Amino acid sequence: MGDYAIPTPAIASLPTTSDKPFPVRRIYCVGRNYADHAREMGGDPTRDEPFFFMKPADALLQNDETLPYPPATQDLQPEIELVVAMKSGGCNIPPEKVDEAIFGYAVGLDMTRRDLQARFKEKRQPWEMSKAFDHSAPCSALRPRGTIGSLRKGKIELKVNGQLRQSGDLAEMIWSVPELVSKLSALVEIAAGDLIFTGTPAGVAPVVKGDKLEATIAGLEPLKIAIG
Repeated sequence: MGDYAIPTPAIASLPTTSDKPFPVRRIYCVGRNYADHAREMGGDPTRDEPFFFMKPADALLQNDETLPYPPATQDLQPEIELVVAMKSGGCNIPPEKVDEAIFGYAVGLDMTRRDLQARFKEKRQPWEMSKAFDHSAPCSALRPRGTIGSLRKGKIELKVNGQLRQSGDLAEMIWSVPELVSKLSALVEIAAGDLIFTGTPAGVAPVVKGDKLEATIAGLEPLKIAIG
C-alpha cells in the first residue's frame, strides 16, 4: 500500500482470555437502558426507541491502569456496563441472529463528564465531549461467548474504594442485547471489531483523584482502575 504521510496510528485492541488480542473498530454506547437509571437521570423508563452515541476506539483504557482525571470537569462519573464485542455484523440483523455474531463480553465503564453533559443538554447542544474524551472507556479483557454462553442475566456491580456504588442485574435491561444490536444495525452497518456498551443501572455519582474502582459482572474478569 505504500507509505503514509504520517506514522500509522496504533490499532486499538483489548486482551482476551484466549491467546490473541481483539482489534477494535468502533465503540457504540446506548443511553438509559435500565429503568432505575433512566429515572435518576430524569427520563421515562419506557421502551421507546433506544438512542446511541459513540466513543473513539482509542478512548479504551486497559484493566489495572490509572485514568488521568480529565480536564474541563468537576463531576466525573463512572457507569458500569456490559460490553459486547462483535465478530461479524451487517445491516438489519434480526434479533435471533445476533448471538452468532458476538465474539464475547467484557466489563466496561462509560466515564462521563456529567457537568459538561448537563451544560450541553441545557443549551440543546450535542454532548459528545462529555462522553468521548481520552481514556473514557475503561474495559476488562474479553471472554469469548463460546466459554460463557449468551449473557442474559447476572449481577452487575460497581464499588468505589470498596463501597458498593451501583448494583443491578443484566436481566433488568429495558432492551436486551439481541434487541439493542438489531436496533443499532438498522442505523449503521455493524462490523467485526465493534464494541457495544449496553447501559448502566442506577447509582451514578462522582469520583475524585485517588479513588479505586472495581467493576464486576458475574462470569467476567473484574475491571479495576484508579483515578489519577
